[in-house]
Amino acid sequence: MDGAVRADHAAAMIDLSDDDQLGYRRARTALPTGARLVLDEAYRHAHLPLVAPRHPRVVAARPGSDTVHGRHARTYSLVLMIDGQALRRSAEYRALEAALLAAPFANKIAWDVLARRWDRLHATLCGGLGADGAALLASMRAALRELGPFAVELRGLFSGTINLGRLYLRAYPQRRGDGNAVQALQRRLGRRETDLYLVGMFNLVDDLDVRETAALDALLTAWWERPLLRFEASELTLLGATDDLVLDAPERFEIPLTPGATTAT
Repeated sequence: MDGAVRADHAAAMIDLSDDDQLGYRRARTALPTGARLVLDEAYRHAHLPLVAPRHPRVVAARPGSDTVHGRHARTYSLVLMIDGQALRRSAEYRALEAALLAAPFANKIAWDVLARRWDRLHATLCGGLGADGAALLASMRAALRELGPFAVELRGLFSGTINLGRLYLRAYPQRRGDGNAVQALQRRLGRRETDLYLVGMFNLVDDLDVRETAALDALLTAWWERPLLRFEASELTLLGATDDLVLDAPERFEIPLTPGATTAT
């Protein structure tokens, strides 16, 4: 058995979480026949100002939110960064992108925004951690030192029940104990355990009509089971940003998951 075959065999033996353990089916957008996908208020507040700032339905501000025109004070989240170059090398991802380019709503995807985000694609694991990056880094480095690397597989495509207008890839982490590796790190940090780990990819610039919505629903179904990329997460990132698409100049602190590894900033 040569090295490549051994690597493929080892990858096949990894026990990944599946849809019975995660919440993707529960949180999928319901798109019944004859429906239209209408950008919801959350999306029109946090995302639409960044991708279509002159759209007449942009929500510039909302009571109780410090986000104005899509921008807010810098806040940190613990995220799993995605290697955009590796994703673009994936034949399955390229096929998905081709399907979207051929879809009747292709001109309603902000392709220019995706082009700016290849080096900052991520899945948020613990969000809303505050503004003190240095203090967060020290505590997380200590808490996660013994966690160890874990496998992740990306699948697509996904649209959820909030932020209607954003299309995601779904992350399936390796199982750990009675949960998965992400839940294990959330427990270590004293954070609420979650079951959705989404990689924001594509942003719509307008509502979809009935035909476009039906085409999107067909793509969501066709790509549900198809893996796009599998990799080992050997580090996490403390990411500080001033908008939800991380279009600003983000602050990043890498947190290795291997004991004794150094941490880059």
